[in-house]
Order: sequence, then structure tokens, then C-alpha cells
Amino acid sequence: MAANRPEQGLVRQWREILALHARTQCELDRVLHGHGLCASDFEVLDLLAEGTAVDGVCAYRVQEISGRVHLSQSALSRLIGRLEKDGLVERGMCREDRRGVRVALTAKGRALHGEVRPVQRAVLARMLAETG
Repeated sequence: MAANRPEQGLVRQWREILALHARTQCELDRVLHGHGLCASDFEVLDLLAEGTAVDGVCAYRVQEISGRVHLSQSALSRLIGRLEKDGLVERGMCREDRRGVRVALTAKGRALHGEVRPVQRAVLARMLAETG
């Protein structure tokens, strides 16, 4: 049974989106590798850098980060562990909920983010210009 034309168009458009995402993710991983990061690492650093300061520190609960990046809870936990081991983030108890854990950039993480941000944005501009 042949699919109708509108359905074929939707499927083609969806596959183009997936292909663009895959190409962009691979390119980000390639260029960020030289800075010791992958695209997911940078997404977490970027999210933390753009957060709202509370007591002078931008921090998010792990659950808040999980809702904004496309990783499973366990993958995010491992990623945060690697970033913490590298001295880029620090974890602390959440004052509002002692069961919660907050994650914040360290000075080293903020410096690396500032160095890598223009590189990541240039890749996004170049890759997304392909769609225009």
C-alpha cells in the first residue's frame, strides 16, 4: 500500500530534521573534542552559564537540567560526574529540598565555557544556515 503524498512529505521533512541534527551533533563533537568536551558536555555548561543567579551562583537542580537536555537521568548523572571530576562543575545540596542536588559552574568551568561558546555558536550558525 503506497503512502499518500502529504504523508510522504511529512516523513521526508522529519528525516531531513533528523539528518541535520545528526550532522550538527557530529560537527559539534568534532570541534569541541579539541577542548576536551562533547556536545552534551557543552550543553550542560551552557545551560549553567545562562542560569539565573541565586546568592551570586548560577545553579540548577539535576532534575531541572534533565528537563532541558536530551539525556536520560543516568546519562546526565554520569556526564555531571565527569564534569565534576574535571573541575568544571560542583555539586551541592539543594537548600529548598535536602533530597535535591544542585549543580553549578566552577571558575574553571565558566572560563572554559567562555572560550568554547564562540566555537559552538559558529558551528550552529554554519550548520543551520544550510536549512535557510
